[in-house]
Amino acid sequence: MGITVNNNLFTIHTKNTTYQMKADDKGFLLHTYYGKRTDDTDYSYLIDMKDRGFSGNVPQSNGDRTYSLDYIPQEFPVLGTGDYRVNCLQADLGSGVKDCLLVFDSYKVLKGKYALEGLPALFAKEDENVETLEIVLRDYYEEFYVRLLYGVFEETDVITRAVILENKTDKDINISRIMSTCLDINKSGMDMIHFYGRHAGEREMERTPLFHGITEIRSTRGASGHQQNPFVILAEKNTDEDMGECYGFSLLYSGGFNIQAEVDQTHQTRLVMGIDDSDFSWELKAGESFTTPEVCISYSDSGLAKLSHNYHNAFLNNLIRSTWKDRQRPVLINNWEATYFDFTYDKLIKIAEEASELGLDMLVLDDGWFGKRDSDYSGLGDWYVNEEKLGCSLKELAERVNDMGLMFGIWFEPEMISEDSDLYRSHPDWAMVVPGREPIRGRSQLVLDMTREDVLEYIKKRLFAIMDSANIQYIKWDMNRSLAAVYSAKLPGNRQGEVRHRYVLGLYSVLEALLERYPDLLLEGCSGGGGRFDAGMLYYSPQIWCSDNTDAIDRLKIQHGTSFAYPMSTVSAHVSVCPNHQNFRVTPFKTRGICAMQGTFGYELDLSKMTDEEKDMAKEQVRTFKQHYRLFQFGDYYRITSPVENREYTAWEYAAKDGKEACLSVVFTDQHGNPTPQLIKFKGLLPEKEYRVLRDNEEVGRYTGAALMNGGIILPVPKENYDSCQFYASVEQI
Repeated sequence: MGITVNNNLFTIHTKNTTYQMKADDKGFLLHTYYGKRTDDTDYSYLIDMKDRGFSGNVPQSNGDRTYSLDYIPQEFPVLGTGDYRVNCLQADLGSGVKDCLLVFDSYKVLKGKYALEGLPALFAKEDENVETLEIVLRDYYEEFYVRLLYGVFEETDVITRAVILENKTDKDINISRIMSTCLDINKSGMDMIHFYGRHAGEREMERTPLFHGITEIRSTRGASGHQQNPFVILAEKNTDEDMGECYGFSLLYSGGFNIQAEVDQTHQTRLVMGIDDSDFSWELKAGESFTTPEVCISYSDSGLAKLSHNYHNAFLNNLIRSTWKDRQRPVLINNWEATYFDFTYDKLIKIAEEASELGLDMLVLDDGWFGKRDSDYSGLGDWYVNEEKLGCSLKELAERVNDMGLMFGIWFEPEMISEDSDLYRSHPDWAMVVPGREPIRGRSQLVLDMTREDVLEYIKKRLFAIMDSANIQYIKWDMNRSLAAVYSAKLPGNRQGEVRHRYVLGLYSVLEALLERYPDLLLEGCSGGGGRFDAGMLYYSPQIWCSDNTDAIDRLKIQHGTSFAYPMSTVSAHVSVCPNHQNFRVTPFKTRGICAMQGTFGYELDLSKMTDEEKDMAKEQVRTFKQHYRLFQFGDYYRITSPVENREYTAWEYAAKDGKEACLSVVFTDQHGNPTPQLIKFKGLLPEKEYRVLRDNEEVGRYTGAALMNGGIILPVPKENYDSCQFYASVEQI
């Protein structure tokens, strides 16, 4: 069993980890242990009780000055208890002061995994041993309850956490901060690993020592954003890919977020994570409840690769629901970088014909097919097919594409509205604009108020009408600006702090309705590329456009950072033209293909302008990707070298879970005269087995797994800038 309870001592065991908390004799829920799997010992003996001075004492301490929540590790710290560290809850229970005092009330252990109404959450498979622990806290003075939820996934070494607030008083309560999780760690000197960036440069890894005080990672953009990601790691100083302790925290939420880590006066480290509270408030009326987004936490004592595997396995098995999760995804061609807005029927058909000839599976029609939409200044919201521009109906285009043996997909941006649109002229109040003020524009567009039921119904009606009109098997769902000056005409002024969260709930409700109506739809998330690449979106879309930057070399860093939390089968990656449209770099066609195979794989260029040599290479790339698809989709992913630390080359590997095959890819990022030999080592093989090793489909030798993992193999000398190679090792082919 994953959960044991002994006299208000709660111990959670997964395959390799133990998590423990205790309701003490004063009624406070203390955190006692999280780390390598151990026994059911009460680890509260590790809490060092002393009179710290200038640390508040709760009434239950009965004059004992050594008992202060200001240094005691807790499960759910709140403001107003004499604990001056970062907290999880700030609530005005009616006094006008944010003062709350939570004590233990009750608990339940339930079979299966809890669900969260209107929010993404991990789920248990039918044959999986998953349990839920629910611990209820109540305010010492008021009928205000906090339900702490823990989902325990033993095999994947992950624990999920969420919180439900319940107002059982006869008055309204104002919530100004609510975090989903807290972890108190009895140590300092840790590093925080986070993933910063910008548009076209998302999720670059940065490792920073935590100092005494507060380190904060936040998005105030109404989306998880290009600039930060709702996933962080706390790691020991010596932790690397293969050794050392580390803790991961992933927020399943697509809106603004806040992550704070604080090293306190006694050198303990606390991390809290949840909804961005910079512009948040929530009126919790009598009898109502509020549910937080879920956090997925995991621990590894054997390095970062193991932590990533925990997340990859959990997200693939217990988060992504799409019928495509276990199916081979289509290798697609997207027309955007081939034509931008300037497409015609003949151009699209020519691209489709070339795609069919090359063995691709799908044509995706990007922006510009609807309303008056020849630039990004107009048309958003008018989701009616522009048949004059298209040269036919959408149904006729899809049928023509299908007749070539290709599936058909389409681009939408349903959350946005252009001021030059029929929709805006009819419903200006549907846009988020503060009354009496000029709007804050982004990409020359405004944001639809996704908190309104009439807006949500309009979006669903137009989406369904388009979907029903043609054989559409894929949607790319885009969002091309951040939220600013957020306002809803449907809420009073004192409740505008609810809009950002209600926006996300509205988005999720539309996505849920779309997938319920079209369960076989392949939905790809996008927000100017990777501006909403988060675990919350993976609950609805099994893949996300990783970045608008399609340059293969820039993608090495972007995809490297993404891999720490997210399975690479969720990373949408395409081969594009050179010179690249974002940075004008020239990269070999072979290298562009190898980099795109790190993710879902596809093309984004004018296929008709490719040389015969490039077309032959594309056919081979498609064949290789399809041949090894299950390895790329379900194998364990290893970061062999880091593009941040290794200037010579970047390498990554997929290894089958049974260890019988692996594909190791290398991209050279520097060249030298009279180069020295470069050795590279495989991971995840069977030491005693012999492997046949191919380099770019030519055999280079046969070696044991022990030799390949410990001795390694010599890399070829690159023959041009940004050259690349792929090694395939297999027991089966011997």
